[in-house]
Amino acid sequence: MTCRLTLLLALALASASSHAHHGVATLGAVGLQGPGAPIETSSSATLPEGAWLLSLKMDHAKSKTYDPDPANPEGDYNQYWMLGVGYGFKPWLSGYLVQPYNIKKDEPGGLNSRGFTDLSVMGVVGFKYDEGFSLVPATESLDDLMDWHFTAYLGASLPTGNANHRLADGSIDPGKSLGFGKSSFTYGLTATKQFSENATAVFEVGQIRFQKYRYDDDGDPGTPDTVRFGTETRINAALAYRLMTLPDSRFRLDGNVEANYLALGRDIEDGVPATATGGRMLYGVIGARLYKDNLSFGLAVKKPVWTDLNESAQQQGAEGKEKYRRIVTFSAMF
Repeated sequence: MTCRLTLLLALALASASSHAHHGVATLGAVGLQGPGAPIETSSSATLPEGAWLLSLKMDHAKSKTYDPDPANPEGDYNQYWMLGVGYGFKPWLSGYLVQPYNIKKDEPGGLNSRGFTDLSVMGVVGFKYDEGFSLVPATESLDDLMDWHFTAYLGASLPTGNANHRLADGSIDPGKSLGFGKSSFTYGLTATKQFSENATAVFEVGQIRFQKYRYDDDGDPGTPDTVRFGTETRINAALAYRLMTLPDSRFRLDGNVEANYLALGRDIEDGVPATATGGRMLYGVIGARLYKDNLSFGLAVKKPVWTDLNESAQQQGAEGKEKYRRIVTFSAMF
């Protein structure tokens, strides 16, 4: 039996902290039957040919604070809004545009920033393994959907945001800028396997690389003139489990658990490795995804469960120093 299932694809950006202020598109798809998709880990799915996807994600990262003195304000939270549009050029080829909007808020007395940041462009090629590798076909049976599926993705940010955004005091803080000034590059691989009627395992490995950029002179000797943000390496694993399906109502509910490993290289400031940047961390994610007709809603909480940060005591507000991250996603396909 072939199944031209309506795919409900959740496109999102897993955003980073105030020190890196960027994100990576994570892709996943699910039908009322067939494999499930996590929230932060990219699943091996492409859009049907000729289909459009509209997606919105909010990632709210609440920081731990350590200094109670109001004269020394620390980072309070970072909030990332990400609007994505996807199109299926072929059953095995999808393209995406993602426009982020970032809010970076300090405690009272600090310096805040908000605004649209660099537009991202990404292409995804899907393939599968069934007695050999082949591109994803237009239709697959339920048995075919249980084969190993893979994607390779490649993307870049475009320097559409204001890298020289000035804060209230006139300074330029690269960690609170609204762009990189030059393109960053994203690439990676995913693998997805539905092991039973209800359980799907997902794996992903990917990297983001950045270029050196020279900022405008803000007259502050304490801020660097040139910065190249450290390379990001992600290794993710996830389990999506179908909890409920109501075919007549076109409703499905999945539970998700994930482990997200992130290794950050040191930033390079004025040609010198910067202190209090980079390190390794492991996040735990627990969430749920609800599907109704051609709509998808996701909700998750993400927390660091292990960290090994460089000069950890000085990295307040960075990745690995969150109290939690609250993630909400919405998507619709038409």
